[in-house]
Amino acid sequence: MLLLRDTTTEEALLGTAREHTGLVRDSHAGTVEPAALGRKFTATLQAALESGLYERDTLAGLADKALAAAPESVIADLVPQLPFLPKQSLSVGGHKAFTRGLSEFLHYYESSGTTGNPVAAPKALDDLVVNTINIGEQWGRILERSDRALILINAPFAPAAYQFEKVLEYLQVMSLRPWVDNITGDYTRVLRLTRELGVNVFVGPPSRLLEMVQFAYRNDEPVPAFDKLLLMAEQTGPGFVRHLERLTGATAYVAAYGSSETGTTAVTCERGNLHLQTQSYVLELTDDSGTRFVDGSPDRGELVVTTLDMPGRPLLRYRTGDLVEIPGTPCPCGVATPLLRTLGRSQDLIVLEGNGIRQNDFEAALWPERHSGPTVLNYMLVIQGKAVVCLATTDVPVDEAWARATADRVQGLFPGYELALRPVEKLPPLASLGQYLGWKLSRVLDLNDARNWDRLPDPIRGVVETTLADLASTPEK
Repeated sequence: MLLLRDTTTEEALLGTAREHTGLVRDSHAGTVEPAALGRKFTATLQAALESGLYERDTLAGLADKALAAAPESVIADLVPQLPFLPKQSLSVGGHKAFTRGLSEFLHYYESSGTTGNPVAAPKALDDLVVNTINIGEQWGRILERSDRALILINAPFAPAAYQFEKVLEYLQVMSLRPWVDNITGDYTRVLRLTRELGVNVFVGPPSRLLEMVQFAYRNDEPVPAFDKLLLMAEQTGPGFVRHLERLTGATAYVAAYGSSETGTTAVTCERGNLHLQTQSYVLELTDDSGTRFVDGSPDRGELVVTTLDMPGRPLLRYRTGDLVEIPGTPCPCGVATPLLRTLGRSQDLIVLEGNGIRQNDFEAALWPERHSGPTVLNYMLVIQGKAVVCLATTDVPVDEAWARATADRVQGLFPGYELALRPVEKLPPLASLGQYLGWKLSRVLDLNDARNWDRLPDPIRGVVETTLADLASTPEK
């Protein structure tokens, strides 16, 4: 998987890989000893003493307690005594988060910055190997050696594309990782390679897949015949998954959940359920009622992450800002780790005069189970005042009557607001707009914040301006 000139490092890395693979398989079987995780937590505290993110005196006292504590109970006893690490602190901390020199990392990456400034997220040999095995042992239940995968992730500063390439290497699945220019949006070569190579697996964000499908429709190219969609990097609910499966004929999986900062905290199984990677993380939920460990029982709240396998950049009680649900039911696949359902980021809830509208609810109305006629491929909601504009790409050209009928179908989700649907040739590149849109931020742009106007490129900005003016001039019903 990794060829290293230094044979001593290579042998140590191989030992790490073998040990962690055994731990992952024990975790899947539900036989991991709490003491094994306790020892990893104690080592993480020791490593964190070299990080500039934490108050050293407080952390040193807890690290000493951990060394003296019984490893099977150290997590339950000491984690609640640690302070939370807010996202802003990590963002501002920058390289202070590192416990080793920059040259000791293998690759330098940053987070996408969807909710603030990008965060340094370099990959070291140890956490790269662990994350690869965590994902690979789950994806190996879905993929076969004969599969051929297209990785389509236009995010050069983030680790996702490289990480998933390493996972496919781990599984010995052939892959290609092309680049599509965001300006031209020309998928001709990607579509040709997909056909000629018999690519049957898509790996990437839904928006990139939908751009490719739309390009095929509009240029009389065959829509790619994928068998499996391994989706990530965007909030993808049941309605959206159903829509993608209907478009491609493939089986879609929300394949991985995590971030550049934390690594991959949950990975899909063959039944399409995300399993928490409890061998590599201590996981908690927090809300107004308090904070508690994720123990597999039904619960929901903001996910709090403590890493166990990132000694070069350890995170202690990191508040992700992600709202998640633990359904508390066993998975029929047989993997024993708890299941997770993503509910989006805390700001993904569209609050309109006290009424909360979730992305999943909107998509269920936009893409009902029974559907005929032109299809919305992808969408973006733009909100200003009492107006909501739904920008949509479609599989075929549509007329005003279709746009009105589609808007009427979803209008009920926006009581007291005027909603208009406007077909556009192309949306802003949702999966690659950095801190503006993309991973976890849903497809919502709030123009009540005037700065967001600059995030609408021409000619889309003109469409939005005209639509908002039309809605403002329409007499109230």
